[in-house]
Amino acid sequence: MNTDQPTSPAQAYDYAIDMQQVCTRFGDKIVHEGLDLQIRRGEIFAIVGGSGSGKSTLLREMILLHTPDSGTVKVLGMDLADISDEQASSLRQRCGVMFQKGGLFGTLTVTENIGLPLREHSELDDKSINDIAALKLAISGLKPEAAGLYPAELSGGMLKRAALARALALDPELLFLDEPTAGLDPASAGGLDTLLRHLHELYQPTIVMITHDLDLLWQVTHRVAVLGEGKVLAVGSMEELSQLQHPVIRDYFDGARGRAAQQQAQRTQQAGDIEFRNEQKNDHNSVHKSAQGTPWKPK
Repeated sequence: MNTDQPTSPAQAYDYAIDMQQVCTRFGDKIVHEGLDLQIRRGEIFAIVGGSGSGKSTLLREMILLHTPDSGTVKVLGMDLADISDEQASSLRQRCGVMFQKGGLFGTLTVTENIGLPLREHSELDDKSINDIAALKLAISGLKPEAAGLYPAELSGGMLKRAALARALALDPELLFLDEPTAGLDPASAGGLDTLLRHLHELYQPTIVMITHDLDLLWQVTHRVAVLGEGKVLAVGSMEELSQLQHPVIRDYFDGARGRAAQQQAQRTQQAGDIEFRNEQKNDHNSVHKSAQGTPWKPK
């Protein structure tokens, strides 16, 4: 099943990412063979699949770290096979990436890590950069005292949030998350699930993630793509995918763990997260006051 096709011309979608007939090989190994994938602007989209299905390679192709052997990859309307270095730099400024292991520089503090994209792509002074870093820190759910810590001093959950704060530094239109909850305890993973939902409510970025976390898939995503056999086997909501009989999809989503994640998502949706939402908005507003008047602008 592929639910991505509009039912009428009036429903034509605006795609943040459009991949057509992508083929990727490493020597004799075929990773993608005629893969098609479209991700709509403003949605939370996940990519799942078994080991060796090409998830990480697909993500690398989206963020200009790998070029497929053939096919078309368009990101925010730009054909990655036909852009200049200047256009590629401009595109990178519109994207944020949270790497699986954080990707923070160990010799820099949290604030310095968050400020790196701003120093590279803007002409803001140090105070403005630090103010914006404090804002992103608060938005990501970290306390102010984390600002001066180094990555080695952070817990797993704090490291993920610091990496997310850096990914948000330039207010990206497109946010890529590589296994955002991997290695976290259930409480920390659940907190990150909630944070991602409310970040999307506040800013409406397109979020593309790779994840094995069934709770995250059920509670956060709008649609999910299942990779297998070198292509996209199906795209749809978790409710739609859970009804399919394809053996790869059944193996991935069925079973007690999958049902428990679905039930928890239903309970979470019913209960809501009003307290968290109010806290995040209060943090955002209080820190935003110190950053007003210092929006970053590209060099």
